[in-house]
Amino acid sequence: MIRVVIADDQPLVRAGLRVMLGVEPDLDVVAEVSDGAQAVQAARRLHADVVCMDVRMPGTDGITATRELCGPGALDPVPVLILTTFDVDEYLFGALEAGASGFLLKDAEPATVVDAVRSVAAGNGTLADTLTKRVVEELLTRRRTQPVTAARASELLTARELEILLHLAQGMSNEEIGRALYLEVSTVKSHLARMMPKLGVRSRLQAVVWAYQNRVVDVGG
Repeated sequence: MIRVVIADDQPLVRAGLRVMLGVEPDLDVVAEVSDGAQAVQAARRLHADVVCMDVRMPGTDGITATRELCGPGALDPVPVLILTTFDVDEYLFGALEAGASGFLLKDAEPATVVDAVRSVAAGNGTLADTLTKRVVEELLTRRRTQPVTAARASELLTARELEILLHLAQGMSNEEIGRALYLEVSTVKSHLARMMPKLGVRSRLQAVVWAYQNRVVDVGG
């Protein structure tokens, strides 16, 4: 069972998400809160698997709460899926840099939100299709946020891990990577599990972000 905390300052939004997620047999909404500080407390107290986090909330905002839950200094990280009304670059990139594993707009289809919660809980991450191109293009010009540089990537990663990272950056699933490299899916997962700590990331999405930030891959490359 995937334990979910909903953080949003609008009661109607919280109620809608609770109904949407609550009907799924593998999802359990364990708490609803109205600000970021409450989200951090509830997620830790209730051992949440995912926090569905709004950005703009009174008190502690969603990006600050995300950094506390799953940023570089988080000792017991909890994955965060950002759900917001605002299609604003400041929020999008701020959330990704804070450590969020996913970012969706609230007008996403219910099935998309449900799938995103499962994906984030599994450590895969998710990003709205309409935002992907903007993310890639912006990351190429933004400062690097990870201490590892592209030059050291080949030193830190094995040849196979680097190969998997390149396929991951193309948007491939574990199954697709396995077929492309003639590997079992379990083997792909094992390589990912060893690779991500080396890069200082905690999800597939963050690994892809890291790859573009550090120019391990490039647009069209």
